[in-house]
Amino acid sequence: MTFPKNFVWGAATSAYQIEGAAGDDGRGPSIWDEFCRRPGAVLQRASGAIACDHYHLYLQDIALMQGLGLQSYRFSISWSRVLPCGMGAVNEDGLDFYDRLTDGLLAAGITPYATLYHWDYPLALHRFGGWLHRESSDWFARYAEVIVDRLSDRVRHWFTFNEPQIFVGFGYQDGSHAPGEKLELSKVLTIGHNVLLAHGKAVQVIRSRSKIMPSIGYALSVSPVAVPATETDQDIQSARQTFFAASRPLSRNNSWWTDPVVLGRYPEDGLAFFEKDLPPMGKDDLRTICQPLDLLGLNVYFGETYRAGADGTPEVVPCAPEHERTSFNWPVVPESLYWASRFYWERYGLPIIISENGMAAHDTVSPDGCVHDGQRIDFLRRYLTQLQRACSEGVDMRGYFVWSLLDNFEWAEGYTQQFGIVHIDYASQQRTLKDSALWYKEVIAANGAVV
Repeated sequence: MTFPKNFVWGAATSAYQIEGAAGDDGRGPSIWDEFCRRPGAVLQRASGAIACDHYHLYLQDIALMQGLGLQSYRFSISWSRVLPCGMGAVNEDGLDFYDRLTDGLLAAGITPYATLYHWDYPLALHRFGGWLHRESSDWFARYAEVIVDRLSDRVRHWFTFNEPQIFVGFGYQDGSHAPGEKLELSKVLTIGHNVLLAHGKAVQVIRSRSKIMPSIGYALSVSPVAVPATETDQDIQSARQTFFAASRPLSRNNSWWTDPVVLGRYPEDGLAFFEKDLPPMGKDDLRTICQPLDLLGLNVYFGETYRAGADGTPEVVPCAPEHERTSFNWPVVPESLYWASRFYWERYGLPIIISENGMAAHDTVSPDGCVHDGQRIDFLRRYLTQLQRACSEGVDMRGYFVWSLLDNFEWAEGYTQQFGIVHIDYASQQRTLKDSALWYKEVIAANGAVV
């Protein structure tokens, strides 16, 4: 079986994780630059200051993509590279980089998918109030105008945000990611509301200012996916109920971050659960947040199993001690890709694109000069088989982006986790195609028939 005729195969990265060149050509600092300088914040005192040096080696990386037959490439734009202070004067050198990257991709026959925000908030804006400031959504809209005005004659595919529940929950609630704050819940919910407003305003900007017809998405972290223990109606409903329960922690909450965007309202159970800490909302806020989208991006990595208990209440089924896990200690649950796609398609009715999927490992270059990552090939094959199932059962599935093209800076984990299908020797910046990259090349050429 193959995937749909127009199914898009690609790979994804983000600016801070691969670009490096943190002090080059007028780029301003982001909250991640500062966070990495904080003692104990990032393993091995690592940072994205150099990373994969993609800023200087992007043509080499595009050649790798072209050689693999990638049809699309999802990248993010560094806000502070383009607007060093977050607003005000544009840094033309920084904007020119994304011009060159876009042109290089198109010349190689690769369709660019641009993400406006993947966690690297300008430090100057953060110090001015950041996402807590009521005007923060307007700052983001003005940034979006700069990017759309420059790139939208060639870029059609856009994502506004990547994983808002993660950068809000980890960055402002538990403090494990930049900017490393542990705020009271009312402030965290205010930040979340302002991010949703920024999403809506950015969609308005893209729709109104694009020079070619845009396709706009919103990329969500949906892991851990609630997977039913069996395919009985009771277990499926238990998993669905758990998956969309607004009482889940904010970093694992699906309905709170998606219902306002697609349905124009916060979930009722969430309004009740967060009642004492709800942020002030303007009368038109939800109308602004709920803008027409073309698709939803799902970032899927792993799942948890649920069943209906004796009284019908959902209960988790613990993983067996011997259950296979990635080096990140995430359980390998291929069915999570099927159930995430199905549940989101059923609830929201929007086309789905898998904006991230992959696994962390500890990969090394073997004496033969190759990187033999058979576990990753097995992982991807099993997950893609589940994606085939979703397609065959009628889910409107538009594409798949493996995370990630390159080994890279993995946030608070530094360089200890490798997600790439291309190995990076950070001392020499040598790129080595892993076995998984060569396998993925075959998958793309066959439109999934070899899965």
